[in-house]
Amino acid sequence: MNKYQIETNCIRGGYTPGNGEPRQIPIIQSTTFKYDTSEDMAKLFDLEASGYFYTRLQNPTNDYAAAKICALEGGTAAMLTSSGQAATFYSVFNIASAGDHVVCSSCVYGGTYNLFAVTMKRMGIDFTFISPECSDKEFEAAFRDNTKAVFGETIANPALTVLDIERFANMAHKHGVPLIIDNTFATPINCRPFEFGADIVTHSTTKYMDGHSAGVGGCIVDSGKFDWTKYPDKYPGLCTPDDSYHGITYTERFGIEGAYITKATAQLMRDLGSIQSPHNAYILNLGLESLHVRVKRHCENAQAVAEFLSTHPNVESVRYCGLKGDKYYDLAQKYLPNGSCGVISFDLKGTREDAEKFMKNLRLAIIATHVADAQTCVLHPASSTHRQMTDEELANAGISPKMIRLSCGIENSADIIADLKQALEA
Repeated sequence: MNKYQIETNCIRGGYTPGNGEPRQIPIIQSTTFKYDTSEDMAKLFDLEASGYFYTRLQNPTNDYAAAKICALEGGTAAMLTSSGQAATFYSVFNIASAGDHVVCSSCVYGGTYNLFAVTMKRMGIDFTFISPECSDKEFEAAFRDNTKAVFGETIANPALTVLDIERFANMAHKHGVPLIIDNTFATPINCRPFEFGADIVTHSTTKYMDGHSAGVGGCIVDSGKFDWTKYPDKYPGLCTPDDSYHGITYTERFGIEGAYITKATAQLMRDLGSIQSPHNAYILNLGLESLHVRVKRHCENAQAVAEFLSTHPNVESVRYCGLKGDKYYDLAQKYLPNGSCGVISFDLKGTREDAEKFMKNLRLAIIATHVADAQTCVLHPASSTHRQMTDEELANAGISPKMIRLSCGIENSADIIADLKQALEA
């Protein structure tokens, strides 16, 4: 399917029905799968044959949707997870364990920051957060002998910083580790991080890929390009025998193109679950079919709204990399020439209380802990998604107490602007 253009892959990727088979991917709503002999099932448990035996690990409906996302990103293997948060966790935990270290951009989603700085720290994995604009010297200083990965977001949520992917990839590879990129906001329609050196991509499929607030989910895609076998001591889980699967070595059995995702499925899904439900995967696939059309409309609306906000007297500043003069405009022209996303962050003139009052006066935009929806959504990060962060941590993440995160839907842009105008004047 990779021979097709990305718009065609949105519709046709991942699943090709045979003669008389359903046009839409089937929902395999079953926990288990029947086999004729125990020997047949034993081959699955030994990873000697492909197939399904329990949906906690894999399900055909999920694999169809994952294959489509894999084709869109240009990867070699992919897996769905129950949420974007699960995808983020698995992407790191698959190659890092107690005593290891990860370098991460400080401009990441608040839930990701808490996962890394609090929960995974309790698990013995240490994270160093660096500014995406740090000097090379500061970047170099962040690495340790036990560093296992570098993590960042194509477009940070909600700071809207644009990551210099090539720079981060080159630095990661210089130190023999992969670059993991959360590409949720850009989607593969507007940016394909593998083309700039990234090694692993994650998504919260709950956002643009679903697009309709219908199903929570996540996805991990492997580029198949990072050669784990060059660093067997650093990645023993991939390069040495796995006793829980009768001593198979993932890189030997599945190659560098399949080792990472196979291990994540065979080990992490087996032990932790976090599988996406088949019904959610079906809904996700429906969303993917229109992704290329919707993302374009989101970006058109956001550009119009950002231009309106940038000239309004009650708005102190606007962050949107599509605006000329934006701090990240030049990087966006390199990585996101066709548009970035539908999300805008802006600071009101006034106080935190003024920001909250503004939101109460909105009529069209809904207050919701969500972005990338067909409906326009608005949020005050400092009192919601990033509520647990200190003022210093908020500042490091590029968030002010009076910042508003606005996710432009696919309504008529004139209606979105009219709603913002009346709320700002009120």
